[in-house]
Amino acid sequence: MTVLNALSGALARLSSVAARLRGDRRGNVAILFALALPTLVMVVLGGIDIQRVTTVRANLQDALDAATLAAARSPYVEDEDLTEVGLNVLKANMQGFPGVTIDDSAIQFKLENGEIVVANATVDVKTLVANIVLPPYGKILDDTLPVGAHSEVNRSTKDVEVALVLDITGSMSGSRIRDLKTAANDLVDIVVQDEARQAVTRTRIALVPYSMGVNAGDYAAAVRGEIRGRTNIDAADWGTGSTKSVSGVTKGSQTTVKANGHGFQNNDYVWLTGVSSSGSGSSLASRLNNKAYRVQRVDANNVRLQTWNGSSWVEYSTSGYTNYSSGGTLRKCLVSTCEVVATSPNHGLQTGEDIRIDDVRGLTVLNSDDRSATRLDKDTFVVNGLLPNTVGSQTYSSASTDYVQCLELGCQFYKFSNYYGSTRIQEVSDCVSERIGTGMYTEAAPGSAPVGLAYPSSDNRCLGSTILPLTYKKDELKSQINGYSAVGSTAGQIGVEWGWYMISPVFGAIFPSDNRPDPYDAQKRLKVVILMTDGEFNTPYCNGVVAGAVSGSGDVNQHIGCSQYTGANLQNQPVGQYSNPFARSVEMCKQMKAAGVIVYTVGFDINTGTGGAGVDTAKEVMQQCATNSDHVYLPENGASLKSAFGAIGRSISQLRITR
Repeated sequence: MTVLNALSGALARLSSVAARLRGDRRGNVAILFALALPTLVMVVLGGIDIQRVTTVRANLQDALDAATLAAARSPYVEDEDLTEVGLNVLKANMQGFPGVTIDDSAIQFKLENGEIVVANATVDVKTLVANIVLPPYGKILDDTLPVGAHSEVNRSTKDVEVALVLDITGSMSGSRIRDLKTAANDLVDIVVQDEARQAVTRTRIALVPYSMGVNAGDYAAAVRGEIRGRTNIDAADWGTGSTKSVSGVTKGSQTTVKANGHGFQNNDYVWLTGVSSSGSGSSLASRLNNKAYRVQRVDANNVRLQTWNGSSWVEYSTSGYTNYSSGGTLRKCLVSTCEVVATSPNHGLQTGEDIRIDDVRGLTVLNSDDRSATRLDKDTFVVNGLLPNTVGSQTYSSASTDYVQCLELGCQFYKFSNYYGSTRIQEVSDCVSERIGTGMYTEAAPGSAPVGLAYPSSDNRCLGSTILPLTYKKDELKSQINGYSAVGSTAGQIGVEWGWYMISPVFGAIFPSDNRPDPYDAQKRLKVVILMTDGEFNTPYCNGVVAGAVSGSGDVNQHIGCSQYTGANLQNQPVGQYSNPFARSVEMCKQMKAAGVIVYTVGFDINTGTGGAGVDTAKEVMQQCATNSDHVYLPENGASLKSAFGAIGRSISQLRITR
C-alpha cells in the first residue's frame, strides 16, 4: 500500500465519521467532535508512519541478514572489504522500498574474534506527520525517522590444506611458465589468509613442482630410504705368508707337491703357479699352474693337493701327464678360491652384488666397474673373479680416497641393462619415481612403503625445484613459485601421487610439526589437490630408470630395458604393478577422493582428443581425476589460465565457509 493510498483511505473514513456527527442534533456531541478532530487526524496519520516504519524495519532486518551472510561467505577479513560486500547486497535488497534513504556511513560490517561478522545499519524513512508530534525531526512533508537493524553471522569456517601440483616440464618454457607463476601467485593470495587469521582458521598450501619426477629435497632419505654410498678400502690381498718354493711333484691319482718347510696345515687353501714340466703328452704345467687347491699335510716338506668338484673336495689327479722339471711356488690363500679379499669397514655389501672399486693404489687391477662381491663379514668381502694370476706382482698400497661402491638398486649408482641390452651405470638423485608394491595406490607412511628411487639420464636430469610442505607463509610460497624453471619430461603420475602425500596425515607425518597435515575431519577442514599439466605423461619408470622406448623423455640408450607397463621380472612384483602413467594417475585420484580429498584439474592447452581403450591421454586424466565436471578447467592461454586458478581459489574459499 502506498502512502497516498493510505492517506486517501484514512481521510475517507474521517469524512464518513464527520458526516454522521453533523447529522446529530445533540450539540454536545458536535462540540466534542470538533475539539477531538485534530487529534484524531494526527493519530490516524501517525499510524500510517508507524506502519511504514515497522514494515521498513522488518525488511531492513531481512536485507541486513542476507548482506551479513554474504560478507561472512566472502574470503575477506578486513572491515572495509566486508562492508563493501555487505553494502552492495543490502542496497540491492532495499531497492523496492521508496522513501527509504541509505547513508553509506551508517552501515558497518566488522569481523570480531576472527569468526563473527557483525553488522549494524541505520536508514532514514520519510514520514507524513512525525514532525508535528515528534519534533524536531524536520519540516512538514520532508521528515524522516531513523530505523536500525543489527545482524551477526558466525563464519564457522573450515581449515584448508591445498596441494598445488604444477607441471614445470620443458614444454612450459617461455611465456607459459611466466603465465603459470602469475596464476599460481594469485591463487596463493586468494586461498591463504593473513598470519593473524591463522590462529582461528588455518589455510595452508603445499607445492609439488614436477617434471621427470618429483624432487623430494631434504625429505628424500625419509621417503625413499637411505642410499648406500661408498666405503673406504683399508686393505686388499689374496694371500698370506711367504711364498714357498716347489722342488718336486709326485704324480698319480693323488698328487703330492714337495715344498721344504712349507708350514701348511690340513685344509689350508693355496695357489700354485710357476711349475715347469717336460716330456711328450699332456702338460703337467698346464694341469697344475694358476689354480687354487686345498692341501692335506703329508709331512713338514710335502702336501697333497685336493680340488673342489662342485659338491666336495676330492684328490687331484695328475696321472698321464708329463713329468715335473723345475720351478713353482705355493702361497697360502685367504679364501678357498684364492680371490682377492678386501677390507672395508661396514661396507654393507651382500653376496652377488655388483660393485665398483676405484682409486686403489698399487693393486690397481682392482679398479673397475665390472666387479661383484661375496660377503665374508661386515668388514671384509671377496672380489669375485680377481685371481692371483690377474693380480700378478701388484700389491695394495694404502690410500685415503680408495673406495668400494655397490651398483645395485638402492645404491648411489645403479648398474642395469639398457633398452638395447648394453650395460649402463647411472647415479641416484633426490628426485623420486612411482611407488610400487602393496602401498602403490595408498597414502601409506614411507617408512613402511618407500617411494621409488630415480636414476635420471644425463639429458633428463632431476629438476632443481623441490617440494614445499604445507605453509601459510605467502612470501615463501611465492618465492618458490617464482624460482621455477621449465625443464625435463612429464611424469604426471608422480606429481599426482605427491599431491595426496602432501596433505595426507599418514604420509605427511614426516614433515615438521608446523608443516604437518592435520587429521581428516570433514567438519573441520578441507583437503584439496589441484593438478595442473600442459601435456601427455611420457615418463614411466622401472627400477628407478625411465623405461622402454618412450619418446620425449631423454635418450633411449639411457632407458632401462624392462617393460614400462608390466615389469613382471622386477623385484618379484606380479604383472600389472607397472601400469601406464595415465591409468596410474586416475587410480591414485580415485583413492584420494575416496579418502575425502577434493580434486581440481587444470589442463593447460592440452590435446583435447582421446586415445584408444582405457585411459591414455592427459585430457582423460583431467576429466576422471577431478571431483566432478565442475572441477575441470581446460584453459588455452595465459589469460584463461589465470582465470581458471582464480576461479579455483574462489571456489575453495567458498567451500571453506559454506560446506
